[in-house]
This record gives sequence, structure tokens and C-alpha cells, in this order.
Amino acid sequence: MMEPPIGFMLVDAARLYRARLDQAFEQAGLGITAGEARTLAHVNINPGLRQTALAVRMNVEPMTLVGFLDRLEAQGLVVRETDPTDRRAKIIRLTDAAAPLLERVMAASAGAREEALKGLSDPDRAAFRAALALIRENLCQTTKPED
Repeated sequence: MMEPPIGFMLVDAARLYRARLDQAFEQAGLGITAGEARTLAHVNINPGLRQTALAVRMNVEPMTLVGFLDRLEAQGLVVRETDPTDRRAKIIRLTDAAAPLLERVMAASAGAREEALKGLSDPDRAAFRAALALIRENLCQTTKPED
């Protein structure tokens, strides 16, 4: 049998990992949807991004992100601020109230991550992270996401 191409394996692993994260968020009883939890995590990792750039980073439709942000904003977890360089654009920021919930999101993520990396030694994990970083850097050279 032919070995699957690396692209297939990477996409399939990402799909399975995302499904496991969604399950972990649901099991954690966060009181928000998996999409909203991912939104909080992305805003935390990429502070000060414009709403449109955040949708690109999350690989979701802009209208899908608007729904997540509307619900998170209604709960006081994020704010949309006018971008000083373009008044039409909105920058997304976490509020202080998001910190305790974000800790729970990150804990649920850590559990799912440990399941995914089970059997990999610390050096293997470091090499895997370095390889992913290099792949990402290589692809960013040709496909630059919006900022």
C-alpha cells in the first residue's frame, strides 16, 4: 500500500486534533461553544489583530467570526475597538473578565494536546514543534495572512 502524502497526513491530523479540542471544550463545561473558545485562544495568542485578519487566522468565514464575537462581547469577554489607522476596521481585544475562562480553555487544550502527543519524547516534541514552525514559516513566505 502506498504511503499517504505528508499534506494529507498533516490536514487529517489537524482535522482530528480540532475535533478533539472541540470535544475537550464541550466536556469542560465552559459555557461557551468550541468556536467561541477557539476565538478567545486566538485573540490571546494574536493580540491586537483586526477582525478580518482574525477570521483568516482562524480559517472561518467573517460572518461566522462575527457571531462568535457578538456572543463573547455580550458576555464581556472581548471588546472591538476602532483601529486608529483605519476607522472602518475593528481590533479585537480580550477583557480582564476573560482571564479565568481563558485559563479553563487552555487547560482543556492542554489535555487534548497531551493525548495527541502521547508517546512522543520531549526531544521528539521539540523537533515536531520546530518542524511545524519551519513549515509554517515556509508557507507564510508564499501565503501571507492579513494583519
